[in-house]
Amino acid sequence: MGTALAVLVALALLACDDGRIPVVVYSPHGRDQLSLLERAFEREHPQIDIRWLDMGSQEILDRVRFERVNPQADVWFGGPTTIFDRGVADSLLAPYRPRWAPHVGPGGVGPGDLYYPVYRTPAVIAFNSRVVARADAPHDWDDVLAPRWFDKVLIRDPMASGTMRAIWGLIIERSLRTTGDTTAGMAWLRRLDRQTKAYALNPAILDARLARAEGLVTLWDLPDILISRSKGMPFDYVFPRSGTVVIDDAIGLVRGSRHADSARVFIDFVSEAFRRERYAERFAGSIG
Repeated sequence: MGTALAVLVALALLACDDGRIPVVVYSPHGRDQLSLLERAFEREHPQIDIRWLDMGSQEILDRVRFERVNPQADVWFGGPTTIFDRGVADSLLAPYRPRWAPHVGPGGVGPGDLYYPVYRTPAVIAFNSRVVARADAPHDWDDVLAPRWFDKVLIRDPMASGTMRAIWGLIIERSLRTTGDTTAGMAWLRRLDRQTKAYALNPAILDARLARAEGLVTLWDLPDILISRSKGMPFDYVFPRSGTVVIDDAIGLVRGSRHADSARVFIDFVSEAFRRERYAERFAGSIG
């Protein structure tokens, strides 16, 4: 575990004790969305103090695994259900059926109520709209490999990112479906690596570099692109013509949570918040 992340955890857990019940949330959803959720939740539940830590989906899994004998998180919010399934296999989650469970179809629900999908996140091809005209942007996955995009592609670090792992999975699955093995998919990923100017350590760095036109194209999830565009960043996007992966973004109660009752209240709140008009407008397109 990185030293910086360990310091963040310590700060979250040692925040000023004002008598409220602390609920620690590990999430990849970024400062904007998490801050808005925190403020909205604490207005309705002033006795609870939400303390969130922003990290990649894979980093959350690794951290919760590391902490399993002494859990520090109460809620794991965000990331593909495929990563949550690995948490299930490692007994990292506790069962909880949220109040909004009757409104969720069977797809994306974890075994034994160990996690529930909050919304769906489609992957898109995004680009700097100040430099790239929409008509000239790549309109399918293979278009990103064209010579004109050499050294102009930015990619979020796939080791830390559930979104990137989902996109990689789509490429490999496409290879299996069309050729019967993974060879073509792995070759595609090697070609993408040759196109890539830089791998960004986190979404904020990815946004900044794309906005500065240090790279012109990226593969990322639609909600984050819409949030960044709402902040004035020059981003546009296209849905790949051949289809895309849609991620069921999940939430679960961490096994051994120190404040499980309050954590359940937060889990109940999250999906309901996305269905409220003001919140939905702020993160338009991220609700499935």
